[in-house]
Amino acid sequence: MRNSSWNDLLSMLNGKKLSYRPAGFIIDSPWLPGWYGIPTLDYYASDEKWMQANIKAAETFPDVWFMPGFWSEYGMCTEPSAFGSRLIFLENNLPHAEKIFTDIADVERLPQPNVRTDGLLPFMIARLKNNQSAIIEADHQVRFAIARGPLNIASFLMGTTEFMMALALDPEGSHRLIEKITDFICDWLSFQKESFPSIDGVLILDDIIGFVGEAEFNEFVLPYFKRIFSCTGAKVRFLHNDADGLITAGFLKEMDVNVFNFSFNHSLGEIRSLAGDEVVLLGNIPPRDVLAAGTPEQVKEAVRKASEEVSNHDRIIWSAGGGMPQDVSTQNIKAFIEAVREIKQT
Repeated sequence: MRNSSWNDLLSMLNGKKLSYRPAGFIIDSPWLPGWYGIPTLDYYASDEKWMQANIKAAETFPDVWFMPGFWSEYGMCTEPSAFGSRLIFLENNLPHAEKIFTDIADVERLPQPNVRTDGLLPFMIARLKNNQSAIIEADHQVRFAIARGPLNIASFLMGTTEFMMALALDPEGSHRLIEKITDFICDWLSFQKESFPSIDGVLILDDIIGFVGEAEFNEFVLPYFKRIFSCTGAKVRFLHNDADGLITAGFLKEMDVNVFNFSFNHSLGEIRSLAGDEVVLLGNIPPRDVLAAGTPEQVKEAVRKASEEVSNHDRIIWSAGGGMPQDVSTQNIKAFIEAVREIKQT
């Protein structure tokens, strides 16, 4: 993340009113390879092309906060690889990890990964170390330790349907699985921070938490996420959930989350009401149907509409209601930035 953007994010979290309206996006392999004009497989396989694509985005949109910025990842294969999933890589589409068990009773046989050696994790750290000097020379730093959340990883390892059934039918076994994955996540976040002392932010991505009710959220989500967001002592505690987010929003303070990216299906107003005034909101125009498939004028209109949903525009990073999807054009991003600049100061 660019140093000035990081400093302004910290100021925003501390209650300072910025002199401008920030635009920011979560960018990674769904968008960057296609936008940069290379096969998705090359983005993963070539450190040089990965670096060039990220630098090009930062140079093309210098005023945008790219969060986390220079994300070293292998799509949804990242965390499952450490547990032993078979990984399927395609030339021009996102990879996927095959599930490795379907019965929650098999959780005892699930290995506890060594985050320093297992799966793709060492390659992710090496990619950042190999490019760290160039990242710093470009006025950026590695600021975030990143992981999918425990329910999200569980759904990769055993299948979403099977995992959701297990939550209902075998709570004890489900707790054992989530506990094991939470141990892994805390180890992985801590190792990232150890490898890059500039890290003082945590980004956790978990959409499966949007598929459970409030009672299940209290039992299977809240205690584990509190532990995850506290394990590194990070100043920035960033949660992405672009599934149903109303229950999540109401528990952000208890989870110790201070930045929240949520679904465009929820208005800024209702999320602000549930989250409280202190949480920084990242959102929330439709990513696929507007930012990717819309015209520049439709993008601008979506930003204007979102800005009218709340009277106080402080502690908002204007963004998509989710990560940057495939096929978003430079033209539409520039239209988004222009529309954000036109939002009236309050």
